[in-house]
Amino acid sequence: MFCSEHCYVLNSEIKSILIIKPSSLGDVVHTLPAVAAIREANPAAEITWVINPEWTTLLRGNPDIDHVHIFPRGEFRGLSAPRNLLPWLRKTKMLRPDVAFDFQGLIRSALIGRVSRPRELWGISDGREGSRLFYHRVAKVDRRAHAVDRYLKLAEAFGIAIPKQLRFPLPTGDALPRFDAHPPFVLLHPFARGARKSLSNAVIENFCRMLAPIRVVLVGNARRRITPLDNCVNLANQTTLLQLIWLIRAARFTISVDSGPMHIAAAVTSQLLSIHTWSDPRRVGPYNPDAWIWKNGKLLQVRNLPSAGQLKKGRGFAPEDVGPVVQLVREAWEEMERPGVRRTIAD
Repeated sequence: MFCSEHCYVLNSEIKSILIIKPSSLGDVVHTLPAVAAIREANPAAEITWVINPEWTTLLRGNPDIDHVHIFPRGEFRGLSAPRNLLPWLRKTKMLRPDVAFDFQGLIRSALIGRVSRPRELWGISDGREGSRLFYHRVAKVDRRAHAVDRYLKLAEAFGIAIPKQLRFPLPTGDALPRFDAHPPFVLLHPFARGARKSLSNAVIENFCRMLAPIRVVLVGNARRRITPLDNCVNLANQTTLLQLIWLIRAARFTISVDSGPMHIAAAVTSQLLSIHTWSDPRRVGPYNPDAWIWKNGKLLQVRNLPSAGQLKKGRGFAPEDVGPVVQLVREAWEEMERPGVRRTIAD
C-alpha cells in the first residue's frame, strides 16, 4: 500500500522512532540525511537506530540519535544461535516505537521491524526478499536513483519536509598516534570487497611514483602484501574506522575505489575522486556534485554525469589510467596552495 498524504500516526503524536539500517558502511552513511530530516521534524521524539556492532562508531556524537539497538548478526549463527537470539528478541519486542522505518529493505530488516511492535512500519518499494509484505506503508521510490535520494523519499512519504541543505553528521574521528598530518598528503584507498573493484599493486605503485614528492597515505583492508615507495605511508590494516574518518578529513585529496570509505569522503569533502570500474556512479557514486569520478577512462564531476540512459560497459582501472588522475590531483593541489584557501582540518 502506498502512502500519499494520509498517514496513520500524526507527527504531533510521535514520541519514539526506530531506524532500521544495520549495515553496511556506505549504506549507513547514505541514511544519515534522511534520519537528520526525521529528527528536525520530530525534535522531541526518542530516536533509536538498529545497527550492526561494527558500525556503531559511525553514530558517535550524532545529535539526531538518542539510542542504538545493536543487531549482533554474527552471534545468530551456529549452535549457539538460539541461546543468543532469544534474549535479543525479548529486548527488541520491548522497543514498541510509534513509527519504524526500514531503510534496509530486506526480509531480515522487515522482521526486525515487526518484532519491535511498532504502531506503523514503513518501507521502500524496491525492498527485496518479500520484505514489502511486512510493511504497513510503502514509499514508492525509483530503484535507479541514488541511495541517498531513495532513503529521503521514504522520509518524505511520511510527510517529512526535506531541507535543501542535507546533513551528514559524521564523527570528527580519532587522530592516529605517531602520525603527523604535515606534510600534506593524498589519501589512497584502493581496496574493496569486490575483487574487480580493487586496484592492482601496479596501479598503487604508479600512483605513488607519479605523485612524488607528494606524500601518499595508503589505507584500507588489504588481503595482499604491498611494498610502498619512499613517499608512500602504508597504513593498510592499521586503522580503526574512526581513525580512517580522521585521515579522510585531514587529507588534501582522496582517491578511492567505490567503497564505504569513499562515501564517507563524499560526505565531508569535495576533494575526492571515486574510481568506478563496473558500478554505476549515478546510483552508488559520491553524493557530492563537486566530487570527481573515473569511469571507462574518462574523468568528470558528478554534476556532469548524464542523468539518464545506459553508461558504457565498465572496465578495469589500468596502470596507464593513473596519469590523468594524477594531473587532476596536482591541479587541485595547486589551487589549494593559493593564499586564503582552507584545505583540511589539519591546516
